[in-house]
Amino acid sequence: MHNGVKIYGELVLLTGEANPLLAQSISRSLGIPLHDRTITVFPNENIFVQLNQSVRSTDVFIIQPTCSPVNDNIMQLLILIDTVRRASAGRITAVMPFFSYARSDKKDMPRVPITARLVADMVTNAGADRFMCVDLHAGQIQGFFGITGDELTAFPLLCEYVRRKEIKELVVVAADLGFAKKARNVAEALHAPVAFVEKRRRGTETEAKNVIGNVAGKNVVIVDDELDSGSTMVGAAEILRQEGAQDIYACFVHPTFSKGAVELLDSAGFCEIICTDTQPIPPEKRLPNLTVLCLGPWLARIIDAVHRGLSVGRTLQNYIEQFEPEFV
Repeated sequence: MHNGVKIYGELVLLTGEANPLLAQSISRSLGIPLHDRTITVFPNENIFVQLNQSVRSTDVFIIQPTCSPVNDNIMQLLILIDTVRRASAGRITAVMPFFSYARSDKKDMPRVPITARLVADMVTNAGADRFMCVDLHAGQIQGFFGITGDELTAFPLLCEYVRRKEIKELVVVAADLGFAKKARNVAEALHAPVAFVEKRRRGTETEAKNVIGNVAGKNVVIVDDELDSGSTMVGAAEILRQEGAQDIYACFVHPTFSKGAVELLDSAGFCEIICTDTQPIPPEKRLPNLTVLCLGPWLARIIDAVHRGLSVGRTLQNYIEQFEPEFV
């Protein structure tokens, strides 16, 4: 114990195969090599993990966003947690910059699952002591975990990047009303007015209907937590142009980019598409106007604070004050 905070053993970084570049960035920033492990997928699709170094009594951070291929990466995460637990780690933190199934967070139709709760339960039951996520789709998902953790937001980094561009006559626009609260926070950080796009959802498709707020003659940045199919973001851009908006920027945290999303984005005429690297983006999905902020140094600072028992909030504030963006 130090000042009432339990101090664990040596800090260990372990990663699956979901986002190796992000894990390597965290490793470089901390000056700690990634722990040696072997992951084998057998012909029957069973996943086998073996640690090639001891983790006994250490403080292990497993870096594994549950991005595409989603179910394979979830299983890798669970097996990594179980492996580390059975190897007598002192504490295990599941670092999931992107948390899949987050949209399935409530029963909004008869006879449907709450899969976000199921995934949280699996992470807990596998043996994780803590979790760490970035911009969950819904805040209540934090309560689905039976363990403590940190839900982080990358929007202060995105805001700082946009602020330094010094865009004139800027309006922050929520891609849909469900993102209104976070959009207001972004607008406040950028000292800009806020507007909202109202949309209707039909099955998996969305249709932008109208704009609440004044965007005529203004430059706008559309904000959302995730870009999946791209229909919400592109639909919002279309109606904003109809309302007289000038330069339009897209800004979001999670670049899921499911099938057809990149082609849709490419046709939308955004001045710039700004996101982070919570998920890997293959070369064929990197548009010329795509800017990807690297979260590695930021996550490294947070992991170090958690390991040493320091205030995460104060750590984040200090990081923003000294922020120098890195790009992927």
